[in-house]
Amino acid sequence: MEMSVEELAGGALCVALQGRLDTVGVDQVEAKFKDAVLGTDRDAAIDLGAVSFLASMGVRLIIATARAQKARGRNLVLFGAKAQVQSTLQMVALDQIIPVLPDREQATARLAG
Repeated sequence: MEMSVEELAGGALCVALQGRLDTVGVDQVEAKFKDAVLGTDRDAAIDLGAVSFLASMGVRLIIATARAQKARGRNLVLFGAKAQVQSTLQMVALDQIIPVLPDREQATARLAG
């Protein structure tokens, strides 16, 4: 699992994940992921476009981070999920509690607005 961080237009953070977000993948990026998102006072968009698999540990990481963001008065959105990951997000109803958007442009607009 790899991770990169960049700034979106408007100052929000974009964290791009690449690989399998399973137990091993979460172990590899959890501390760095939480530090990137929660270590700043900014809204965040999580790019799932290069995530090939999302397991329960990955769902847990996303939910915990979204809750922490909300408690701080900040927003978190997901975007770019491919069909298999999108299916998992819908199956666990994550899209009911965290905005899941199709692309970076819509994620940027949602956070800006």
